[in-house]
Order: sequence, then structure tokens, then C-alpha cells
Amino acid sequence: MTRTAHVLVVSTRAASGVYDDRTGPVIAQWLRDRGFDVRVEVTADAGVADALAALLSQHPSVLLTTGGTGISPDDRTPEATRALLDTELPGIVEEVRRRGAAVTPTAVLSRAVAGIAGGCLVMNLPGSTGGVRDGLAVLDGVLDHVLDQLSGGDH
Repeated sequence: MTRTAHVLVVSTRAASGVYDDRTGPVIAQWLRDRGFDVRVEVTADAGVADALAALLSQHPSVLLTTGGTGISPDDRTPEATRALLDTELPGIVEEVRRRGAAVTPTAVLSRAVAGIAGGCLVMNLPGSTGGVRDGLAVLDGVLDHVLDQLSGGDH
């Protein structure tokens, strides 16, 4: 059975064509390398809540977002994500912030969240390629275990 994953790029500038997003392709390739069938969407910051809900309604195994996790007035990804989660997994994003802060002090400003929504692992990643790589490195160590647990596997 093919596992499905969605990547949601949250960037008003990328959605309007001002610049090409560089993080979505990194995430998509990482997921493909792990056997996922991947779909990438781009949305403006203002549309993040609707985009998340629409993607979750398709019941993917994994939904990773990139962008919108900072402290600017438009950054609403964590709030939109949290509203859809059944269970939060704070340790994952705490570790991403810890690793990121070792290199980039501003990583502690990330408000990213991770958790489970209707049987799907949802995780916010930063909008920078370095932050994405840090997040994927953390996720790499737990992804298979999380998906196994969600499908009824034993501890």
C-alpha cells in the first residue's frame, strides 16, 4: 500500500509568484525517498487554515507544512494547525528548536507545532531550508515509529 503525504508551503510571496519556494521541493524529495506518494500545495498565509483542512480531508499519512511559524503578524500556521490536532507531540518541535538554536539563535522564535489529526501526522517546519533540514533530521528518527503506532502497531 502506498503511503501518501502532503506538503503545504505557506508563503504569501510564493503563492503570488514573487519568488520560487525552495523548501517544498526539499521536503517532497525527502518524503519520496521514504516511499511516499507526495502532493505539494502552495498557499498564502491568509489561506493556511482552509488549505490545511482541505488537505487533511484527503486522509494522508503525513502532512508537513513549511513557513508561517515565526512571529510576524501574518504567521498563523501554528494556530491553524493546533485547531485541527487531536493530540499534540511537543517533543518533536522542541527538539527541532533545540538543534536549530545551536546554529541559529533565532530558531527559538519558531512557534511550530506537531501532532496527530485524524490519524495523520502533522508537523510545521520553518520556512528556511536550514530549518527544514533540521526538522526533517528530527522527524527521520521517529517517522516510521509514529506511523506504525497510528496503524495499530505495538510499542
